Amino acid sequence: MDYGMIISLLCASDIEEARGFIRRNGLAFEEGVDDLVGSYENGRLVAVGARAGNVLKMIAIDPSHQGGPLLGNIISALIERGSVAGFDSLFVFTKPEYATSFEALNFSLLTSSGRVALLEYGKGLERWLSSKRSLLKPGKNGGIVVNCNPFTWGHRYLIETAASQVDNLYLFVVREDRSVFPFDIRYRLVREGVSDIPNVILLDTSSYAVSSATFPTYFLKKDDSVARIQMELDVTLFASRIAPFFGVATRFVGTEPYCAMTGGYNDAMKRILPVYGINLVEIERKQADHAAISASRVRDLLANNDLSTLERLVPPVTLAFLRTAEAGLILGRLPKPHA
Repeated sequence: MDYGMIISLLCASDIEEARGFIRRNGLAFEEGVDDLVGSYENGRLVAVGARAGNVLKMIAIDPSHQGGPLLGNIISALIERGSVAGFDSLFVFTKPEYATSFEALNFSLLTSSGRVALLEYGKGLERWLSSKRSLLKPGKNGGIVVNCNPFTWGHRYLIETAASQVDNLYLFVVREDRSVFPFDIRYRLVREGVSDIPNVILLDTSSYAVSSATFPTYFLKKDDSVARIQMELDVTLFASRIAPFFGVATRFVGTEPYCAMTGGYNDAMKRILPVYGINLVEIERKQADHAAISASRVRDLLANNDLSTLERLVPPVTLAFLRTAEAGLILGRLPKPHA
């Protein structure tokens, strides 16, 4: 299909030219993309765009061609390539002042933190929420978002304590598969580990937990805190779109004594959730051997083949899995902690 001379940039010289073009337009070039496309006029590169997984990025149009059809042509080419790759929903992060340009190309605004807007092509959020309509329950509802890499007694304590304070507890397991333990295993361990708590409703986050692994930083100034912006977007998306759908009025989290990133995320929730009428309840972390139980602590013990204290850190369902051959393949990939 002809998109006005939109071509794939494949050879080293084309990629290097795109790198310079992107930088001249005030953006940073990011490696590791699945598609890199561009458009030439009279032998001069005038537009570039890229796709990494289901995220469109590095979209730059020469100032002399802005306001014309090139943005639409670049986006259309990337959407087609994303569709061929199997994605029926694609995301783009941009400055809020550019959001209307993407909405004109059939993107829907998911959320904005004030400094960054997140838009989606394909109405995936609407489809995902609609598919969960059968899980909706009236009453005093709460929510927890967990990764559980792997599922620990700390997670169990947080979930059980939260469930005792609400009529229904929606437990969202992060779907993105960038953890040591794959999503299907994490989800299975959580499902089995909380099966006796009758008011827990288990589901996954689909694509709607913003990932630091895919969050594009190329349009941000050097003094912007990328992590802070990512957290703000994630919390705002949950508060403005997900929580209202499920009737979640309270979000529960564990206190965070160790990880600055998670502590920062808790701080973002404290700032943003009340704006949307959602309470944040912090539950003191469960301890074992005079230290908070954490998944990272479990992984360190596993990496060192130190299994002596695992029973105090993980429930039987997790312990049983860790003794399987399937787990052995995963544990063999764990990085060894520095001495």
